Amino acid sequence: MAHDPNGGLTGWDLEGFHSGGDTECWRRLGAHEVTVFDDERGEVRGTRFAVWAPNARDVRINADFNWWTGDAMHLVPGSGVWALFVEGVGEGAMYKFNILGADGVWREKVDPMAFFAEQAPANSSIVYTSKFAWSDQEWLDRRAASRPHAEPMSVYELHLGSWRKGKTYLELADELVEYVTWAGFTHVEFMPVTEHPFEPSWGYQVTNYFAPQSRLGRPDEFRYLVDRLHNAGIGVILDWVPGHFPKDEWALGRFDGSALYEHADPRQGEHKDWGTYIFNYGRNEVKSFLVSNALYWVTEFHIDALRVDAVASMLYLDYSREEGEWVPNQYGGRENLEAIDFLRYVNSHLYARVPGVVMIAEESTSFPGVTKPVHDGGLGFGFKWNMGWMNDSLRYLHEEPINRQYHHNLMTFAMVYAYSENFVLPISHDEVVHGKGSMINKVPQDAWRQFATLRAFYSFMWAFPGKKLIFAGCEFGQRSEFNEAVSLEWWVSGLWGHQGLQRMFTDLNALYRAYPALWELDSSPDGFRWINADDVSGNTFSWVRADSAGNQLAAVINFSSEPWTGYRIGLPAAGQWTEVFNSDSGIYDGTDNFGNLGEVTAVPEPHNGFPASATIVVPPLAAVYFSRSAERA
Repeated sequence: MAHDPNGGLTGWDLEGFHSGGDTECWRRLGAHEVTVFDDERGEVRGTRFAVWAPNARDVRINADFNWWTGDAMHLVPGSGVWALFVEGVGEGAMYKFNILGADGVWREKVDPMAFFAEQAPANSSIVYTSKFAWSDQEWLDRRAASRPHAEPMSVYELHLGSWRKGKTYLELADELVEYVTWAGFTHVEFMPVTEHPFEPSWGYQVTNYFAPQSRLGRPDEFRYLVDRLHNAGIGVILDWVPGHFPKDEWALGRFDGSALYEHADPRQGEHKDWGTYIFNYGRNEVKSFLVSNALYWVTEFHIDALRVDAVASMLYLDYSREEGEWVPNQYGGRENLEAIDFLRYVNSHLYARVPGVVMIAEESTSFPGVTKPVHDGGLGFGFKWNMGWMNDSLRYLHEEPINRQYHHNLMTFAMVYAYSENFVLPISHDEVVHGKGSMINKVPQDAWRQFATLRAFYSFMWAFPGKKLIFAGCEFGQRSEFNEAVSLEWWVSGLWGHQGLQRMFTDLNALYRAYPALWELDSSPDGFRWINADDVSGNTFSWVRADSAGNQLAAVINFSSEPWTGYRIGLPAAGQWTEVFNSDSGIYDGTDNFGNLGEVTAVPEPHNGFPASATIVVPPLAAVYFSRSAERA
């Protein structure tokens, strides 16, 4: 043969993949348009296909360019990788790998490294080469110099396929960017955009880890959406799912007839609850695959942060298993040491490689050191979702106002452990689905009290230590649960109550960004001090937030149905405190002119352990914020 049938791919190229150290294996495996040298004709253009299938007896490529009849691939010596260069084939070619397993069964599989795939229910892999020209260098430079823990993070989580049903990446690049800019969120978080055939899985059952879902457009069109968001000053967080993968016969499972990406033992390799396989984190090639995948989204799509799904299911060998259904680690314990090692690896690698990137854990247990640096023995995440705060606060919200006094500690307990990790306060899609009810329908009593309580609750959340996240629809009080099959109920955002809540969010986000006291010292005890955590009978909570320059903001939140007209609070300094926010304002569909007329005067009379105090008005089911700059002190 006049040219290399493997398109130049050698065993040397794959050594890193087999050692677990190839963190860019998408460059070697999969389908790549390449130029090879032919002894007789010189340069020849075509596509090199390569797939890891070490236990296969034979591998063929079935494709539209060979009428799906199968061309034999060649085993790269000593690598377990099969490769083939096909002259004249380029972008848009559709293909699959036909693999003869060690068991003698042929299986047609999609390419684990495919950059693009057919729309479900079809699933062929598609040769794709990005031609996108980014224009977000200013954003990337700014991100590289950022201090994520000491900066505002107000996250709008959404499901791209149903935010406005039927919209493409290109259409969302106009409509989503405009909306998020108007609403004032600092970041968006996309539920997984990786290719998945089953829409109701919302992307958490991934079949193509390297391909954005094609229902919404082509990969470069997704790049365009990210680019537009960055140019509007909005960060992009992507949900990433390394914890499990589905059993679709054409995808990763039993890829070459053996348990290749997953554990063979179902006690280690299967999630009974989800009907999925678990990655074998101890296998070097699997580590290369997953670390490469994380780096791929961050570098090739300029994603700013990965939110790692279901971390608890990775950390514990007995996760959702009965006695006898799991295999202890080498020390007899329940911790998945290989998964822990993998998470430390991916976190440390991404932080080292990509300046300003953030890794976020959805972790629902009290596993120690989730956000502690790897070199200090931690897992190395930047942030962790505070599921304890979320569960406690939603339980409190569900109570009738008269009963909240008996559950007061649900709203204060989070401060006991607030600095044990770097937290995000999440009200995510998981809290408004599967019979849990929408946020507004969690709140008892009539519509006026429901909307007032939600405004108070989000005001509590935005002033409490920790970064913020809400799911799309929560910002205008959608009454229906999240349903991926239909759009959000945008029409209600023009109605009383809904409109006021949405307007409050735009103001709350603007105020949040404008006052560093609300975010700069989120991870330091110096940024928070209770005024009164113990007003049980009043269902009222109050505290002071501070920034490093000494500017201070006092927040008072009343979860009772009674107004407090002579409510005394301690304050750090005497003098004028400006009322900068009142969730009961008429513009939010609250009670007009029931507040503090723009400011209060603190007198030098000690109270609540502070040297000064003021008497204030706190509307029912409402929050008020007061600000004092360091210059006034």
